[in-house]
Amino acid sequence: MPVLNSVIKWINIKRNYQIQYYREYPHEIQNETLFELIQNAKRTEWGKIHKFNEIKTHKEFQQSNPLQTYDDIKPYVDRLREGEKDLLWPGEVKWFAKSSGTTSDKSKFIPVTKEALEQCHLRGPKDIFAQYITARPESKVLKGKVLTLGGSHQINNSSNNSFHGDLSAIMLENVPFWSDLFRTPTTEIALIEEFEEKVDRIIETALDQNITAFAGVPSWYLVLFKKVLEKTGKANLLEVWPNLEVFAHGGVNFDPYREQYRRLIPSDQMHYLETYNASEGFFGIQDNEHSDGMLLMLDYGIYYEFIPMSEYGKPDPKVLTLEEVELNENYAMVISTNAGLWRYIIGDTIKFTCKYPFKIKVTGRTKHFINAFGEELIIDNAEQAMKVACHHTGAIVNEYTAGPIFIGEKQKGAHQWIIEFEVAPDDLDHFMRILDNSLKTLNSDYEAKRHKNLTLELPHVIQAPPGTFYAWMKKRGKVGGQNKIPRLANNRQYLDEVINMLQLKT
Repeated sequence: MPVLNSVIKWINIKRNYQIQYYREYPHEIQNETLFELIQNAKRTEWGKIHKFNEIKTHKEFQQSNPLQTYDDIKPYVDRLREGEKDLLWPGEVKWFAKSSGTTSDKSKFIPVTKEALEQCHLRGPKDIFAQYITARPESKVLKGKVLTLGGSHQINNSSNNSFHGDLSAIMLENVPFWSDLFRTPTTEIALIEEFEEKVDRIIETALDQNITAFAGVPSWYLVLFKKVLEKTGKANLLEVWPNLEVFAHGGVNFDPYREQYRRLIPSDQMHYLETYNASEGFFGIQDNEHSDGMLLMLDYGIYYEFIPMSEYGKPDPKVLTLEEVELNENYAMVISTNAGLWRYIIGDTIKFTCKYPFKIKVTGRTKHFINAFGEELIIDNAEQAMKVACHHTGAIVNEYTAGPIFIGEKQKGAHQWIIEFEVAPDDLDHFMRILDNSLKTLNSDYEAKRHKNLTLELPHVIQAPPGTFYAWMKKRGKVGGQNKIPRLANNRQYLDEVINMLQLKT
């Protein structure tokens, strides 16, 4: 083990030099990435149709390749899943990451090529720890194990030619054998389909191990950790795993969960690093715990473009390269990748917090917002306002979702929030007034619609009992893995589902 640790540290040093290079030369590396992608795919069906062999500039690439959504590429995906080759990327695609669906399909099946696995998805976790260990040479994280809580779906056979499942499950099936020395639980346990059974098995096997780190979605780890404390009778996680030192988290904004983790792990030596990974690719890591934003990973076989949200939804929107972006503007992210996604709109919105190096922050989803009355409320607004309300009232929020109350004969327009608290405020109305005022400060469109209650009245709130959102997600078959509780919606689908469930319990 000491020899292996030394080899890993040497590899980390080499990798950090590469990352430093693209901090200094981001545009050159992105240009190189684009033309490597084009060169590799020019003999595919997509490459021939879109004349890849004639493309000399990124402008020509944009002109010959239309923007794509999943519905646009679905016919190709269906053919790939049946075993056809050389369609979007050279060769046969064996793996497909299953994620939440579109308006026309229950699920999306995102191609995951060998190149995407090796150069992107599996490289991301390595880079997180490479950066962490380099910044903290005294770290003992390699002397213990990383606790992983993967997806709740096993790999399923789509046909005789391909397989699908959660991205985390696909990664577990493809990690190098030696990673078992640094990871727990075993792949067999990690791939258990039933989430609650998996949690129980993890607890059985992990309590007596030296856990130094964990990585995944904060909300699902809370379920695991609370059960660990119930099982052991301990007051906090450090009494179970005293050498915990880092949590690499992603999938959702960590701020609403931060106070709960401070209580679970009461140590100033516990470090939290944000990551930005999705079925479509691994995009960012927080290389400095105290920095605002994540380093955009530029050498993972992904070429980035950005649609200003003021242009989003137009028939021919303006699309920017990395050289053209501005700080603190909201953009829809567009990617071309070594998985054969070409100018693909992934559905996330981001803003840049820094240039040279380029750092980003996820602000929401192109479809997860409330704009029923022209207020243009995005997830970033909601998360920041929730943080302020909690700070001033001492509340701790477990989960929440919000959407519109539409104008009726006797009803003004409003937003309705369903909130599940870990620690409830003494005065719920006071909490909502602070939330409302914070939203006014953060969003001028919301402030205008709230002016004198003319369009929007004070938000309505329902306080949900503990366990509500877990039960709702379980009912929807969305427990564990990369599943996320939808924070905002421009309709009442999620609100009504939760309300109906609560009414059935009473």
